[in-house]
Amino acid sequence: MNKVIECVPNFSEGIDMDIIGQIADDIKGVDGVKLLNVDPGKATNRTVITFAGEPAAVVEAAFRAIKKAGELIDMSTQKGEHPRMGATDVCPLIPIANISMEETTAYATQLAKRVGEELRIPVYLYEYAQPDKSRNNLSIIRAGEYEGFFEKIKLPQWKPDFGPAENDVKRGATVIGARNFLIAYNINLATTSVPVANAISADVRESGKVMKENGVVLRDANGKAKTIPGSLKYVKAIGWYIEEYGAAQVSMNLTNIEATPIHIVFDEVCKRAEVHGTRVTGSELIGLIPLKAMLDAGKYFLSKQGLSLDVEETELIAAAIRMMGLDELAPFNPQERIIEYVLKG
Repeated sequence: MNKVIECVPNFSEGIDMDIIGQIADDIKGVDGVKLLNVDPGKATNRTVITFAGEPAAVVEAAFRAIKKAGELIDMSTQKGEHPRMGATDVCPLIPIANISMEETTAYATQLAKRVGEELRIPVYLYEYAQPDKSRNNLSIIRAGEYEGFFEKIKLPQWKPDFGPAENDVKRGATVIGARNFLIAYNINLATTSVPVANAISADVRESGKVMKENGVVLRDANGKAKTIPGSLKYVKAIGWYIEEYGAAQVSMNLTNIEATPIHIVFDEVCKRAEVHGTRVTGSELIGLIPLKAMLDAGKYFLSKQGLSLDVEETELIAAAIRMMGLDELAPFNPQERIIEYVLKG
């Protein structure tokens, strides 16, 4: 059996389809790679591209995509709702078949080194590829975003792993690493309030929220801010308003869907929305999802309704789509969104 890794780079362009198309074409031009999904977002001004294949080919395709993005995207004029620090904001490699995380990490480091040395883009390693655990978290690395990196990158503790210690005005900086399969998932709210979306996000995300008393942050004996953990492990979340949809969202990354499945996340956000005086209207998936996650969700929702689970695979998937409102904002085609179906196609 061939070794297969997946790559899911996020580019800071979600509006200009010509730019997005050129980046995708460079990926498709590499033998041994299959382009699985291109998911642009106008409000976030961000595109997530998913492709998979033989490891060396995936690394080559990722390098070409990062190079092309740097040529076409100008970070000095880029604006969008999603946090970002570079034209290629983040580029993770994910082990899919017959390859270990250790091997995948080696490929990620190889890619990062080449991007830093050949393209002269500052590169930070993250997740499994980053040996320094104090800076392996994407949100911590990206804090300050593009605008703040001109000063941040000069700090000794934020020297890039590869490339120059100077923020690139046009291309920004890039984060490359190896991680487990992640689901990028947004839940839509019946409100335009960002504070409400943020409150729900703080309730559910694993990191929780900072404790305050009379508006003052409470700290422990070491001066560290005290926090109240959120209700969902392996979930990162923020709240924002998407003008394109006219609604606020809870935007999440689900980093361990075996421990915290998507249907549990959906139900918990529904509960917290009610507490904060609003409700969930539906949700959207960014990129692809494993078949098992959809089947488990279908079984969960059918069981909650007291319905039989002895149904066809297509019915379980349809139940998951319906109950989580995955088609609220756009049609949800399982053949284009479920990774096993896309790979077969």
